[in-house]
Amino acid sequence: MEGSGPDGLILRADVERAVQAAAERAAHTGAHPSPAGTGRAERRVPLRGLRATAAERLTRSRAEIPDASCWVDADATELLAARHRMNDATAYGEAPPRISLLALLARVCTAALARFPELNSTVDTRAREIVVLPRVHLGFAAQTDRGLVVPVVRDAHALSAEELTAEMSRLTEAARAGRLTPAELTGGTFTLNNYGVFGVDGSTPIINHPEAAMLGVGRIARKPWVVGGELAVRSVVQLSLTFDHRVCDGGTAGGFLRHVADCVEQPARLLRTL
Repeated sequence: MEGSGPDGLILRADVERAVQAAAERAAHTGAHPSPAGTGRAERRVPLRGLRATAAERLTRSRAEIPDASCWVDADATELLAARHRMNDATAYGEAPPRISLLALLARVCTAALARFPELNSTVDTRAREIVVLPRVHLGFAAQTDRGLVVPVVRDAHALSAEELTAEMSRLTEAARAGRLTPAELTGGTFTLNNYGVFGVDGSTPIINHPEAAMLGVGRIARKPWVVGGELAVRSVVQLSLTFDHRVCDGGTAGGFLRHVADCVEQPARLLRTL
């Protein structure tokens, strides 16, 4: 480009004319100018299907629910060891049905919700009432090629770890195959979100409207941890709770999350609720 100034010097007016000319060409071709140096035009992706449904629900959640979050690190070493023993064929004389870590976390959730039922609720804005629900229909986040979906395990509070493993496996396979029914995607009362599978430690997820809370689980990583006054290497996980501040205060939310963490650190606590 040769400028209009002395000896071809490019002036401010030359730059402004070049920018204007590029914008006019883009208007005629329907393209949009790319950021300087990228060599690419912008790309538009329609919000359709599952992504459109998720976008509407998440937008509504953020618009209507005054959410807050709290989190805690927990030593998951004993939970992993307990799962290993549950799946050890030599301990049973035959190969038992495998128990998934997600199912154990789901069992922890239902135990905690029995102690803190306010978090298994919804808000009736018209009646100005908090509706505490008697049954736990547990949603869990599942990533598919079609986007993020949240299948729902009906009456999760009444299922064992084996039954939770089987049902979550069935729903996950159906989600990836695109075979989930509307009934399997709706009616949840609480959601468990294991974002640790993406290799991240923490997150502040958006509540699945019209539920009142969501438990997030980060990756389990080997970290230094104090055990009995001594430093040791343990399997540590970050747990986070996002909750609707209308249904409870921080004391209830903190109590729920602390109970979850205690059960992760000392799985024997779950025996009290079986």
